[in-house]
Amino acid sequence: MTRKQRHSAYVDCPVEATLDVIGGKWKGVILFLLFDGTKRFGELQRLLTKVTQRTLTNQLRELEADGLIERRVYPQVPPKVEYSLTARGVSLKPVLLAMRDWGQVYILEDAA
Repeated sequence: MTRKQRHSAYVDCPVEATLDVIGGKWKGVILFLLFDGTKRFGELQRLLTKVTQRTLTNQLRELEADGLIERRVYPQVPPKVEYSLTARGVSLKPVLLAMRDWGQVYILEDAA
């Protein structure tokens, strides 16, 4: 899978490296949803009503390639695929919770 950036190029800027891994419209939200536990693809798609199937698939693949989530396929018909956080993904919980808190204070309150 080709990435826009290469993580090894971020020796001097860890913020840029972090944003490359969790940036974009859906990755942070996907990770946030997985904090509650393992989810199937269809569950994620129902929870993320505005995301296309293709975009969700691509975001999940990138998160898996970066070692933040684990994809488990069960050998049955129809195929059952589940996504869960890895230890690396769980380590982002305080970061994403802080982003949620900031958004509640500085974005959602300003909109009210």
